[in-house]
Parts: sequence; structure tokens; C-alpha cells
Amino acid sequence: MVVLAAAVAAAVVQRTRAPGGPPETTRQSTNLPVAVRVATVVRQDLPVRLSALGSVAAFNTVTIRPRIDGQLLQLPFQEGQFVSKEDVVAQIDPRPFEVLLEEAEGQLAKDQAQLNQAQTELTRYQLLLSEDSIARTNVDTQAATVKQLEGALKVDGAAIDAAKLNLSFTHVTSPIAGRVGLRQIDAGNLVSASNTALVVVTQIEPIAVVFTLPEDALRIVLPRIRSRASLPVDVFDRSGSMHLASGMLLAVDNQIDQTTGTVRLKATFDNRDRALFPSQFVNVQILADVRRSQIVIPAAAVQQGPEGAFVYAAHDGQATVRPVTVGAVSGDLASITQGLEPGTSVVVDGTDRLRDGSAVQIQNDASSPRTPS
Repeated sequence: MVVLAAAVAAAVVQRTRAPGGPPETTRQSTNLPVAVRVATVVRQDLPVRLSALGSVAAFNTVTIRPRIDGQLLQLPFQEGQFVSKEDVVAQIDPRPFEVLLEEAEGQLAKDQAQLNQAQTELTRYQLLLSEDSIARTNVDTQAATVKQLEGALKVDGAAIDAAKLNLSFTHVTSPIAGRVGLRQIDAGNLVSASNTALVVVTQIEPIAVVFTLPEDALRIVLPRIRSRASLPVDVFDRSGSMHLASGMLLAVDNQIDQTTGTVRLKATFDNRDRALFPSQFVNVQILADVRRSQIVIPAAAVQQGPEGAFVYAAHDGQATVRPVTVGAVSGDLASITQGLEPGTSVVVDGTDRLRDGSAVQIQNDASSPRTPS
């Protein structure tokens, strides 16, 4: 029996022997250093960025409709092209309106001739009245006729202006600069001022992004707005990996949505490279504040325990627990208001295998920054 016990003990020692090294016990193997990556605590300015989801919105979207009835002759644009303000986007048959203009001008010439004749007769009647050769009633009647014809001339002038205006409406122009969409009617159709849409023009330079933030974010944003400070806004694509444009916060809505506890904000972008497209989904980051001279560590280093936040500080090959008080958190960085000093190394990767007093082996490489940036 003694021989059998000795053989079992030898087998256990053999199983715990490290390859190419001296034999170890099972207890000793649990004290091997844990491979970790660390970052150095630094003092720097911490930009406070708020993240949100938003969508691109055009500043102006115009549905172009004819202002007169007639036959549509042509739509002189390519679908999807950019047009400037006052560019012609549709041509309506002008001939009926040219006829109306000529008719109004003819009526004006007729009434002008009658007015000239009436004024001549009025002058003659007034001369006869001075010689007491005509009754005053005739003179008063002729004076009224002159005034009536003068009023008719004003009506004729207004009719000419209306005819010219309607004639100008045969050239349908864009009221804004922007991108035209797909045409909604083809040339040759009869169009009506009441219910016919020709095309939609959308302004994209500049352009806006509308997004929402939690109502608690107002305590950071509103003081900056009241002080008329500009708040930079950056937008990224749907995945959040590609930066699309940079702009400025334009306005905050005047009420909070009680169903979601959020408030809507609008930012403006010049969009000269046309990277933003109306109704596009984007990720938004707004630079709401900059905290000066903060003790900063990567947010990944902060752990949560029963007694609050803590970090593992690495020193002389050993990890020790440091209770900390976390201030602002922005992206992958966190400011520490109490518990750390600049220059301390904190563990950012491998914390799940650590305990207070664990042995550690730092394995930072070129892709693992040692300090927050």
C-alpha cells in the first residue's frame, strides 16, 4: 500500500510539471502572472461629446406647380440635376396668353382714343361756357365722361399687366437652388394650376440634420447656447465609422417630448461636397463642453463593484484595487475626480481575471496605446 501511494504522488507531480521546467504544484500554477494591457493616467482637457441618432433634412423642399392652365410643351431639365434659382424647369404653351395680351392692348388703344376725343370736347365746352353759349349741365356731363374714360384706361392697364403676368407664368422657374427629383408629368399633357405637380426641388446646400438628445443633456447644451457659444456637430454614416460632415448647432426645439423624454435639435452643414442626402440616417456627435485639466483614463479601465467604481492599478508586477470617483464620461474616455494621480498605470484589458494583489505581466504592443488620446 505504501508503494502504491508513492506511485500516485509521483504521477500527480509529473502532471503538474511544466514542459521543460521543474515540477510545480497545482496551487503554484494559480499564481502565474496575468497578461494585461495598461494605460497611463494623464491630465488633459476632456471634450464632452454627446451622441445621438438623426436624419438629414432639407432646409427647403418645393413642389413646383403651374400657376396657369395650358398645354405643357417641355420640361428642360435632366432628372436629378442641380438647378439654380430662377432656372426654367417647364414651358407651357404661351400662344393663348399672347392673344389675351394683344386684346388688352387693343382695348387700351381704343379707350385712349375715346379719352382724347372726350378731353377735346370738354375743352371746347368750357370755352363756350365762358362765352355763356352753352349750359353748365353739358359741361359737367362731358367732364364726367372724361373721368369715366380715365378710369377705363386704368382698368385696361391692369388687364395688360395681368396678361403679361400670365404670359410670364408660361415659363415655370425654380424658386430655390437645389436638386430636382423625378418628373411627375410628361410634356404634351394639359396642366392645371389647381392640382398638377410638375417636379420637386430640394435644397441641399446648406442642409440640416435633425436629432434628439435626452432631456438631461439640456443642462450641458443650454448654457452654451445662452452664451451664444458655437457648438460643433459631426455626423457619421449609419455604421458610425465614416465621418461625413462637420457643422454647427442651429437650434433647440421649444418643448420636450413627454413620451420619450427627449428634445429635438437641428444642426446646419454647408454640404458643399454633397455628402449628406435628404432623409439619410446618420450618427451625430455634438461637442457640448470641454472640461479643462482633468485626470483622464480610458473608460474601459473603470470597473463596478458592490462598493462603487474602482480600477486596477498596475505597479511592480502586481494589480491593486483603487476606488475611484468618476466624473464626466465622453466616448472611450472618463475623467476621475478622486482616487488616481497622473502617471499611474491602470489595467484596461484583462481585468476579468484579476483580483486585488494578482500578479500581472504587461503585454502592451504598438496597437495598444498606453495613454488616453
